[in-house]
Amino acid sequence: MDRLEKICIEKGMRMTEQRRVIARVLSVSTDHPDVEEIHRRSAEIDANISIATVYRTMRLFEESGVVERHEFQDGRSRYEEATDDHHDHLIDLRSGKVIEFMNEEIEALQRRIAEQHGYKLIDHRLELYGIPLDKSDD
Repeated sequence: MDRLEKICIEKGMRMTEQRRVIARVLSVSTDHPDVEEIHRRSAEIDANISIATVYRTMRLFEESGVVERHEFQDGRSRYEEATDDHHDHLIDLRSGKVIEFMNEEIEALQRRIAEQHGYKLIDHRLELYGIPLDKSDD
């Protein structure tokens, strides 16, 4: 049983075979797939999984706090397993690749900015958008 499937069961979610497949696909994902990609990967395991099932399951997983949905300027909702480990994202605008990173200097700066304005930082999301450095762009 994969991580995500265990979390779903712990939250009391009824796990159909199709939900199990979708949970497994997400558990082994090293990227941030959209619904269409989750469907493609799931259908390789179980051809009976419809795109509608994937949409419903992702909405359920999101509402249950099992996955996080991201909207990265490409018009597609992308998903990743929800964790307590904070990280930020760098999105390659050419390829769509999403790079996760953590930088303590950025974290400290964000806390200082909030404090300068009279706030305690509770949560934040940082998304950086870029294109690869290319010698011909110089």
